[in-house]
Amino acid sequence: MHILRMRGLIMGQTPELGQIIILNGTPRSGKSSIVAVIQETFDGLWMNLGVDRFMQMTPARYLPGIGLRPGGERQDIEALVPILYSAMYESIAAHSRLGLNVVVDVGHHDAYATKRGILVDSVRRLNGLPVLFVGVRCPIEIIMERRQKTGWNVVSEDDSSVPRPVQLWQSEVHIPGIYDLEVDTSLLSPAACAEVIRQHLTNSPAPSAFQRLVALSPN
Repeated sequence: MHILRMRGLIMGQTPELGQIIILNGTPRSGKSSIVAVIQETFDGLWMNLGVDRFMQMTPARYLPGIGLRPGGERQDIEALVPILYSAMYESIAAHSRLGLNVVVDVGHHDAYATKRGILVDSVRRLNGLPVLFVGVRCPIEIIMERRQKTGWNVVSEDDSSVPRPVQLWQSEVHIPGIYDLEVDTSLLSPAACAEVIRQHLTNSPAPSAFQRLVALSPN
């Protein structure tokens, strides 16, 4: 089927819509490892259009750009973040409409100096496309262990064992917590998480998280 889809694209026929999988979670929660397994093992071509990829394209003076963490720390670039998210999600939509599957690792939050409503805007940009929204959970203790293993030694102002930026990510990234599926990377390996996602796509009803998120919007 996937080869036929690509042939249809090459021959100018209208392709099937590509599947979109969005993995939302904190840094070090294991999203990138799941993405790698999906790209390696799922049928068909899967494009990685996540936050890390867009940060690599961003000029250094505007970093962290789309990866700006909670706390309102960089108000000089904050107004750019919704635009960058819009560009990312428009690209995701374009790939899907061309019949390409897309997997996205992201850390959505609204804890900027000014609330930006980025998640709902992003949802609307994928209207009518097949999207599976996956919450990638991981306890903060495991997050800290992973950070320390990669040489991350920054401490918070109050010398807490869990720095404030890490606490903010943990508390903000899963608001409002509406997902089609959730996985916990402290309990499952990246391969096991990917298999849960595969089974959900194969056996479960059509995803509805994005429709429910739009319904929460006052507009």
